[in-house]
Amino acid sequence: MPPISAAAALQICVLLSALPAQYFISQWYGTDSAQRIQMTERIIASWSSFTKSYVSLDAWAGRLKLWLSKTRNWYYGEKKTKSGNNEAETHSYFAESTHVHSPKPEYIRFSVGQVIVHKRFGYLGVIVGWDVKANTPEDRLQHKHPPAKQDLKNTPHYRILINKANGFGKSTAYIPEEEITIIMGLEVHHPDMKAYFSGYDGSKYIMQPWLKKIYPHD
Repeated sequence: MPPISAAAALQICVLLSALPAQYFISQWYGTDSAQRIQMTERIIASWSSFTKSYVSLDAWAGRLKLWLSKTRNWYYGEKKTKSGNNEAETHSYFAESTHVHSPKPEYIRFSVGQVIVHKRFGYLGVIVGWDVKANTPEDRLQHKHPPAKQDLKNTPHYRILINKANGFGKSTAYIPEEEITIIMGLEVHHPDMKAYFSGYDGSKYIMQPWLKKIYPHD
């Protein structure tokens, strides 16, 4: 007997359930054909909604990306250190900290969800996080900001998902505010977009609930 794929097994289950479903409809909703048709349409609509939400590979891929995004900081970035008074402090680099960014300083000009263009390199991207000043390992900080640009390390920095179509060679960036400008009406294509955002309203991307909790004023 040839092996049966998961899709074929699902189709067989649906076919086998058709007769009991018809019996159920006739018993509970009488023999009136109009009532049976209406109820059948409702069942079909409910089944269609169920398959889109729980059977679709795209739906499960979206849920998996969201879960991975939420657990990324726990697995990789969050390092706990103790201050002089033995109080634990949570630390994470490159605007990936999960602490609530509130209140938002007035000098932070841009917000999570806004689409940007890099002034020098020209690539398109979307902001997914910010720090009030550069928050990177010291060796990287010295390399990124040579003596002539040391003042930049004390300015706001943004974490960016880079538009895949630009072919820039990197998928993310961490850059100072002065190197980017905001643009509207253009969408960004990146494999992690659904993990951070639920949609695009024409001017900026709409944050997922977990990200909105971190940046409540953006």
